[in-house]
This record gives sequence, structure tokens and C-alpha cells, in this order.
Amino acid sequence: MNDLNIWKKAERIRKLLGEDSSSPIDLFALTNSINGLSIVNYPMGENISGMCVKGKHSNVFAINSLMTLGRQRFTLAHELFHLYYDNEPSTSICSKNIGTGNEKEIQADQFASYLIMPPLALTEMIQKLKESSSRVITLNEVVFLEQYYQISRQAVLYRLIQERELSPQDAEKMRQNIIQSAINLGYDDTLYKPSPPNKRYRTYGHYIKVAEKVLEKGLVSRGKYEELLLEAFRSDLVYGEEIDEEILD
Repeated sequence: MNDLNIWKKAERIRKLLGEDSSSPIDLFALTNSINGLSIVNYPMGENISGMCVKGKHSNVFAINSLMTLGRQRFTLAHELFHLYYDNEPSTSICSKNIGTGNEKEIQADQFASYLIMPPLALTEMIQKLKESSSRVITLNEVVFLEQYYQISRQAVLYRLIQERELSPQDAEKMRQNIIQSAINLGYDDTLYKPSPPNKRYRTYGHYIKVAEKVLEKGLVSRGKYEELLLEAFRSDLVYGEEIDEEILD
């Protein structure tokens, strides 16, 4: 599969999710519209970024909640490739190292990069950044791009090397002091940290919707419903924990 085909596949998923071909996207919000998909945040150690588990009637993405928020977003995009374009019916376990592994994993990383940072939009953005600076990509521009697209430093550097905007040697220098480099430019550091402890075990999407539906239809008791939610790490929905008070505009 060449780059053009992967680009087209990424464009199709953007359209499927109701998005245009250039704007930054919030994948965690958009994937709630995918029928039959549950997303589970779960700590999986330092070498696995996530996995895709396909079933006959529903599918599950497991996202490593110990990875940074930016990396989790890239992983979610990566798993969308396995869901829609990987013909293998079995579970796909994905490494934390971008651009490595077998052919399918490399394609999934390329897809994720194109889905989050569409080629034409990224090219135009890079041109504007270079015009307003020293006509080369510096650390400041890298931080801007990762904040604009809300993904990890590793994912941005991977793409800039592919686009021949950075050499591997220059990119390596930018892998140090990542949080501090963003803070120094006035950005919040949330993007560079893992999920907070109270959200490292959490299920979203299809599973929660189905649990609510079977309760409404009287197919399960309130006790069984709460048991289902607790099994999905959603004690907040059972006990009303951590729900912020609504504030009217």
C-alpha cells in the first residue's frame, strides 16, 4: 500500500466521522459516534501503546493510559486503521515505537499521522511557520504543531522526518526536556502527561450505552446494571463521583 492510498483511507475516515479534510480533530469525542465501539483506558506497561479487539457484534480499543495524552490520541487513530482496513480478524497489539513493526503496523502509523495531520493542511502550516521564522523548522515550531494537533512529540517528529523538514539528527535533539520546552513557550503541560490516576481505568462508548439501554428496557436489575458499570471501571456512574457542577454561560 503506497502513501497515496493510505492518505485516501485517512480522508475517508475523516468524512465518516463528519470532519473536513484539514482541521484538527478530537478523536476521543468523535469515536463515540462509531457504532459498536468501546474504548477502554487501561495501564499496559511501557512497551504497548494499545490494542484493537474485533468481535462479531462489537469492537474494543484498549488505550494505554500510562502513555501521554498526546500519544493516546495518536494510538486511537492507529487503532482506527486496524478496525477499518486491517483484514486480520484477530487482536492487534501495538508497540509504543512509531514507524516500527510489521507492514500493517507501519501502515497504521502512517494512517494515524495522515488522519490527525492531513498532508495538504500540514504543508500549508509548515510554509506559514517557516515564513514567519528562520525558514527552518525549529523547536518552537515543533511545539506549536504538537499543541495545534494535540499529539505527542514523537508523532510530530516522525512526520517531520518523513516530510524531510527535519533530519533524524536534528529531531533527536528535540526529544529532550519535552515538557519544559512547552512550558517555556506558555503552553499547558497536560498533553505531555498520562491520564490522571482516577481515569487510568475507564470505559467509554458502546459498552456504557448498551448497559444503559438494557436497564431502560428492564432486561437487567439496577443491581446488575451497577455491577456491569463497576466491571467497566465506571464507579463514577454508580456512585456519582467526580461529576463537576454545571456552570451556565
